[in-house]
Amino acid sequence: MEEVDGVVVGAGVVGLATAARLARPGRSVVVLERHPVHGTETSSRNSEVVHAGLYYPPGSLKSRLCHEGRRALYRLADTAGIFVKKVGKLVVAVDPAEAGGLAALADKARAAGAEGLALLDGGEARRRVPQLKAEAALWSPETGIVDSEELMRHYIAVAEDAGAMFLFKTALTSAERRDGAWVLGLDSGETVRARWVVNAAGLHGDVVAALPGLDVDAAGYRLHPCKGDYFRMKRPPALPHLVYPMPGRHGLGVHLTLERGGGVRLGPDACFVDSHDYAVDAAKAAEFAAAVSRYWPGVRAEDLLPDQSGIRPKLSGPKDAWRDFVVAEESARGFPGWVNLLGIESPGLTASPAIAEMTASLLDA
Repeated sequence: MEEVDGVVVGAGVVGLATAARLARPGRSVVVLERHPVHGTETSSRNSEVVHAGLYYPPGSLKSRLCHEGRRALYRLADTAGIFVKKVGKLVVAVDPAEAGGLAALADKARAAGAEGLALLDGGEARRRVPQLKAEAALWSPETGIVDSEELMRHYIAVAEDAGAMFLFKTALTSAERRDGAWVLGLDSGETVRARWVVNAAGLHGDVVAALPGLDVDAAGYRLHPCKGDYFRMKRPPALPHLVYPMPGRHGLGVHLTLERGGGVRLGPDACFVDSHDYAVDAAKAAEFAAAVSRYWPGVRAEDLLPDQSGIRPKLSGPKDAWRDFVVAEESARGFPGWVNLLGIESPGLTASPAIAEMTASLLDA
């Protein structure tokens, strides 16, 4: 039986950030990933936005970790040479009713610590992006874009340099607390003994959380997969900033996102699903064109190509109220040394360095 100090389950951006933070010479850390490569699911299927923390209630983990993570991510990108660009974002209100909601959004965002925000009238918004249809807009200068693959590769390099071991195509199948440590069964038939475990398994986080015997339904840890499709513009406009509509109940609305190479993507929408099917329905192009045309007139279905999809690991179901991240050391539930990172949807990419730091604090590591 292999004996290590700790195991991180999942090699998405949050698991990788956590491994990079926890690994160090003299401390053995193993990362388990059931896929052949890192970041196969949510971490490589998103808008790659560095969020400014506009949408989350003051005092929530999503708010705090987004702000801490954004500052850390910009510093990290600068020192490590990771592509990041602070392009700014406009959240657009298309009529007077939405403009009232926009003012409320700005007030909440400022209360939560968002920096540099400015409410613009329609004319000011169109001076920034002439094609917009806007009654008003909220300007967020701290919003940016990041190359998520470069970020993940950086985390891997840091972890490996500190001695971490990565086991790809390897799934955790059992977990038992025995003699003050965790005995973990792998699908290879091998076992690993670890002092602590970090569950960063993303879409499969509730399955992993249940392995030691935790009742995920009683704990409120059951995940609800929520799919979002993306389309891209065949002939992308010269868009200087990200452009978002007013947020919806289960997502931030179909928005215009800049890519590193100058491309423009539309999405994601939000649809709860029962399976992890990443196919994009090309017939939805008309819906996407209609959604974007509310604030960017003239977009037609024939202007769009299916791109990719991602699935959010949401803790809230279709009829549930908003839920915060779960970042919890489970001693109080009888599972000492086990940390669950659950419901890490947006702004998880932005928050990844801060989630890693909080996890280390929970483990006193």
